[in-house]
Amino acid sequence: MHTVDLNCDLGESFGNYKCGLDEEVIRYISSANVACGFHASDPAVMTRTVALARENGVSVGAHPGYPDLQGFGRRDMDASPAEVKAMVQYQIGALEAFCTAQGISLAHVKPHGAMYNMAGRDETLAEAICEGIYEVDPGLVLLGLSGSRMLEAAKRTGLKCAKEVFADRAYEEDGTLVARNVPGALITDEDEAVERVLRIVKDGVVTAITGRDIEVAADSVCIHGDGPKALAFAAKIRKALEREAVRIVPLGKSAG
Repeated sequence: MHTVDLNCDLGESFGNYKCGLDEEVIRYISSANVACGFHASDPAVMTRTVALARENGVSVGAHPGYPDLQGFGRRDMDASPAEVKAMVQYQIGALEAFCTAQGISLAHVKPHGAMYNMAGRDETLAEAICEGIYEVDPGLVLLGLSGSRMLEAAKRTGLKCAKEVFADRAYEEDGTLVARNVPGALITDEDEAVERVLRIVKDGVVTAITGRDIEVAADSVCIHGDGPKALAFAAKIRKALEREAVRIVPLGKSAG
């Protein structure tokens, strides 16, 4: 039987700014990546999001990013590996406090946006992130792009890791994500997204933007919670996976 985790980035509102459909989407996922205040969120949002996950039986992970609220953490930052390591540890510590206060454990860490993408290519940056996580809690799971440098660094560090794929993003032939500003980078058709996810989970294959099939392994499927079709994507993908007898398992149980 196939198993997979369904994850979503949550808690990305802050102040009077509302982002995402957290309360609706959380019914369909098994793991939540909670923003930690750098690229999005604030203390009040963090505590509400942890409570929401706890109430719905959803595993909680930290979603650390660059300190870039205006750019939503999606702009590259020229920070040293030591600085990035400290940023990651700071944000894990913040979210872990809210988890402890509500009687649950932090399960995983998924870097956000530019940090995620840069660490997927940069071995030194990836190692700094993994070392930062390991030093805080060696039992945490690193969630990283399938086939990326981050997963290699996690294994060298001794961290458990989970391979992530994306329901709504196009792939290059080398397994990286197509840049958001490239036409066709975002998958907007619900049926196409469902078909791609089923093929990845069951067959380990996805069609790249060039039309060529590439191999990709999935422990976890990311469903973005801030898109216009986020709720429809989440509901249809979960229903399709269950129809195909794929078991939904939260991170920590599916990671290797």
